Amino acid sequence: MDYQAYFKNTKGVGVLSTAGKDGKVDSAVYSRPHLFEDGTFGFIMRDRLTHKYVQENPYAIYLFLEEGEGYHGKRLFLKKVREDDDPEQIASLRRRKYKETDEKSYLVYFQLEQELPLIGSGEQE
Repeated sequence: MDYQAYFKNTKGVGVLSTAGKDGKVDSAVYSRPHLFEDGTFGFIMRDRLTHKYVQENPYAIYLFLEEGEGYHGKRLFLKKVREDDDPEQIASLRRRKYKETDEKSYLVYFQLEQELPLIGSGEQE
């Protein structure tokens, strides 16, 4: 799958879901992932609940609901592999400009473990 082209050409809404070590779940709206040459997916996060949970549990799911009729999209099962807090690198990747804040941001990298369609098991029925 050419994720670079898919996320460049497909409009929609993304939701990143994580869980803490105690099993409590969080979901938050996230923009399309940044894709890197090594095949990792990156998300810029502030130091809030989603970031806290990926420190405790490296697994996450990114659900992407494509814009348009019906329910089309992807569920990407991810595992955190590393993170970076370099403000210059993060600023260079930001797609939107936000008002200045002292709140720290992180670039969290994930490897793709599995992809499923938005609806269904992905197996031929």
